Amino acid sequence: MQTPATLLLRGGRVIDPYTGRDQVADVAIDQGRIVERAPKAAEVVDAAGWIVCPGLMDLHVHLREPGHGHKETIETGTRAAAAGGFTYVVCMPNTNPPLDEPERIRWVIQRAQEVGKCEVAPVACITRGRTGKELADFAALKAAGAVAFSDDGDGVEDDKVMARAFEQAAACDALLIQHCEFRALSAGGVMHLGGVSRRLGLPGLDPRSEEAMIERDISLCRKTPARYHVAHISTARAIELVRRAKAEGLPVTTEVCTHHLTLTDEACATADPNTKMHPPLRLQSDMDACRQGLLDGTIDCIVTDHAPHTAEEKAAGFQKAPAGIVGLETAVGLAAKAMIETSLADWPRLIHWFTIGAAHVVRRPPRPILPGAEADLTLIAPNERSTVNSQRLLSKSKNTPFDNWELPCRVKGTIRGTRIQLEAAS
Repeated sequence: MQTPATLLLRGGRVIDPYTGRDQVADVAIDQGRIVERAPKAAEVVDAAGWIVCPGLMDLHVHLREPGHGHKETIETGTRAAAAGGFTYVVCMPNTNPPLDEPERIRWVIQRAQEVGKCEVAPVACITRGRTGKELADFAALKAAGAVAFSDDGDGVEDDKVMARAFEQAAACDALLIQHCEFRALSAGGVMHLGGVSRRLGLPGLDPRSEEAMIERDISLCRKTPARYHVAHISTARAIELVRRAKAEGLPVTTEVCTHHLTLTDEACATADPNTKMHPPLRLQSDMDACRQGLLDGTIDCIVTDHAPHTAEEKAAGFQKAPAGIVGLETAVGLAAKAMIETSLADWPRLIHWFTIGAAHVVRRPPRPILPGAEADLTLIAPNERSTVNSQRLLSKSKNTPFDNWELPCRVKGTIRGTRIQLEAAS
């Protein structure tokens, strides 16, 4: 829905973490901006019972372009993002070719402007070709529009290369996002090393492979305090390492995926390839630690690590299938199931993790719900239950372990400037 340009959201619960506002109120939009009063010709949307909040952000998605358009495209991925309530996503650079040259960063930004249904901010590679050997040109890539640097999919294992990455990131005030894994320790594991992996006779992935790289990187951060972000954190000890780093005052942040808040390695007991993640689903104690890490501020934000794969790829069986699931369209409901249905948190806290928490990491300017600001909103029906139907997902791929799950809420739409996408109007 591209029109109307004037809109009145009537009687919604306005939750704005940027201003601390939480009240039932009208929100008027005219020509893409929030205004004090809606023009007389404004179309009225009854938002009673809905939450109206700043547009949600996801700092970890794989849009697969360039090179893997059979799995997802910028167009289909951002359509899924908007359907899931996101107005801003950060896309990872493990594409083909990888995003290690300024013109590739510019291409992603341009393509998103042409076909995207939400704002897309690309991450550039730490090393050329994601090989872990030669650093990419951080300054040139940042000037082209990269919001951070990562070799996501692989960790930078060489100590000297990562030390230079910290130095270069500090010199140009860049953010490093690390996929934390030493392959020598993960040793070809396809799921968490534990009782389930042993029962299934599948190679286990040792959690120390994640924790050891975090420990190494925090040590480097002490020497060269560049901004450092741990991607998809998954173990209790890893969370404790970040907690201690923050207590030291180091510029360290982290994120947690919705699947690590809702599933444990017991979900892999049937060897369904859609439960194969990277990092893998962990123990109940790790999931509990992820939830607690959000509550005490150790974990800054919730992400999806949206990783589309085709049905044919996933049909290869648990050991050979690629790791990862789609997550953009289920994220809000799963987060609510993990944190709100359990009475651990409320809606203002949840929205904080998807807005301020994420914005702080990438230093995105605030998007408050105030007169004069550009409209950047997400609409959620917090009491309208929904059921996941994998075949109705808008993502090009359908790989999810949450098919037929009942979720406690429903995203009703997003508004970004004059681009209005409401479920009721679609």
